[in-house]
Amino acid sequence: MEGLGHIFPQETHPFPRADILDRWAVELADPSIAVYVSCDQHDRITGFAARRGDEVFHFGTAVDTWGSGLAAYLHDALLATFPSTLETLRLRVFTENARARRFYEKLGWHPTGRQTRTAFPPHPPLTEYILTRR
Repeated sequence: MEGLGHIFPQETHPFPRADILDRWAVELADPSIAVYVSCDQHDRITGFAARRGDEVFHFGTAVDTWGSGLAAYLHDALLATFPSTLETLRLRVFTENARARRFYEKLGWHPTGRQTRTAFPPHPPLTEYILTRR
């Protein structure tokens, strides 16, 4: 997976595509998880997101859209789907994913200092971020 090769070294721990697809199938069937997909004029997927409760569960855009402003647009559209009564939103991002961390920080998210580890080998750390809405 582009952008995560340093987190999931292909030689020793390739990105767990099959496991991720299995997890997404379960999440798509879960009525507590809202899933969103962005497509271009040719019906090609350009972005995706999922949320549950106060958490952004998944968020990403197609590599060829990076730097286009699409991610910021989709981020704002996703935030608009959360109930306005939620003052604080949260997400987790791979600690070593500097690009994603810069993106979220630019949009006002702040790291909490809390970390967890992903279930997928080599179990890289995830850093929790929060966004306080006013």
